[in-house]
Amino acid sequence: MNVPGGDAADVGSRAQASLRLDGVGMSFGAKEVLAGIDLEVSPGQFVALVGPSGAGKSTLLRLLNGSHRPTVGTVSVLGTDPTKCSRRELQRLRTRIGFVFQQFGLVGRLSAMENVLMGALGSLRLPRYGVSSYPQDLRRRAAGNLERVGLIDARFQRCDTLSGGQQQRVAIARTLMQDAEIVLADEPVASLDPSSSLSVLETLRRLSAEDGFTVVCSLHQVDLALAISDRIVAVRDGSLVLDTATSQTNESQIRSIYQRNGPAT
Repeated sequence: MNVPGGDAADVGSRAQASLRLDGVGMSFGAKEVLAGIDLEVSPGQFVALVGPSGAGKSTLLRLLNGSHRPTVGTVSVLGTDPTKCSRRELQRLRTRIGFVFQQFGLVGRLSAMENVLMGALGSLRLPRYGVSSYPQDLRRRAAGNLERVGLIDARFQRCDTLSGGQQQRVAIARTLMQDAEIVLADEPVASLDPSSSLSVLETLRRLSAEDGFTVVCSLHQVDLALAISDRIVAVRDGSLVLDTATSQTNESQIRSIYQRNGPAT
């Protein structure tokens, strides 16, 4: 497959791909959720994954972090097939993959600072309780990451007192603590107002550009997908129906994917 927005994918570029799915299908019992998915994502790309509810977007993201195993086909993440990993190897692979959730996944009673520090737990041998229990270098990094998302002044504020947009920024700062090479975001702004949604996604886009990590972000908001991505990948009824550079598509083409009888491409 050619990588949209780039040169044809030769052997060298395939070896360097952050993510690759070849002929991937996924079924739950008799229900087929994904079929015949071929997808390759280059390092540093920001991919917007769009499509109707139930199209298979969340399943696709969970295949990429090893939470699901494909029924058919192969998955490669940072050069590794998650299905062939031992439990320990899969844990190590997941430390290189950040995941940003729709509902933030924060501990509300804890401060923004401690929630961010929890992103480093994968690199520590023992559990930690309280900000002071973390090494000083990690505390400095956590503060720096909160500053990068514009929340340094709220570092000691309980997360359940922050706005939705602020909480999602904390979740992004927590992901930065992993030094993740890939960030998967599953409807990260679905519960936010339009202004906060754009601000959060612009922050994620800026950090991706600065740090060079790859992003695959599922979205329903067509205008946001067009505003922040390098590439649009659309799924409908479990099949990949559009894969193109964002600059080569438009709003009407993407919206047609959400229409049951509309054109797929």
